[in-house]
Amino acid sequence: MREPIRDAGRLKHIVEYAENIERMLANVTFEQFEKDYVLYFAVMKNVEIVGEAAYMLSKEFIVSHSELPWQQIIGMRHVLVHGYATVSKQKLWATAKNDIPPLKQQVLQYLKEYE
Repeated sequence: MREPIRDAGRLKHIVEYAENIERMLANVTFEQFEKDYVLYFAVMKNVEIVGEAAYMLSKEFIVSHSELPWQQIIGMRHVLVHGYATVSKQKLWATAKNDIPPLKQQVLQYLKEYE
């Protein structure tokens, strides 16, 4: 059973790994990302960890904070872990560039509840 008391820690993990993604992709074009094998897999792993941290949030937290598409976030984690051979570079790039920054901002707002 997931414990609500650990939700703050999971949220901090989401922020930490989202920031890793932002740093890795700062000033990087899609063409650079597409060609850089190490960068591609580093971003993939960090997006996976964001999804894992979301997966580990308590059900109570997810239900009471429904502004975010938790099932999609968790679903992306499942694809990266189990469907790794089918991951599209374009989809991963779009997730990292378009979805991760607003996710991080919303999670930072949630963390204020624990201050």
